[in-house]
Amino acid sequence: MLSGPLSILMGASGIAQDTLFSASSPYEYRFDLTTWGVIHLVVGVALVIAGLGVLTKQSWGRGAGATMAGISLITQFMFVPYYPAWAIPVMTLDLVIVFALTRFHVGTSGGH
Repeated sequence: MLSGPLSILMGASGIAQDTLFSASSPYEYRFDLTTWGVIHLVVGVALVIAGLGVLTKQSWGRGAGATMAGISLITQFMFVPYYPAWAIPVMTLDLVIVFALTRFHVGTSGGH
């Protein structure tokens, strides 16, 4: 629920052709800003949906959350040349989310 809105904001900036983003050198994953905006918007919405699944303890929530955080991590990595001051902290956040959602939780019963 944190990484999703951040990706949505990044996507909105890209779609609006904001001057915030620019790649200074030739880059393998260079797309126009509208394409990057749509990518971040779609990933952000999927992250919010997965986050709602985690918060409401849906059976699919943890798996979807970890998968979407992993996809977000990859897209942020590919976006680093455009805006590293934003992409690197969001990558760190995504990594923490993947770690938190993939940890094994041992349930405790009421007894000893």
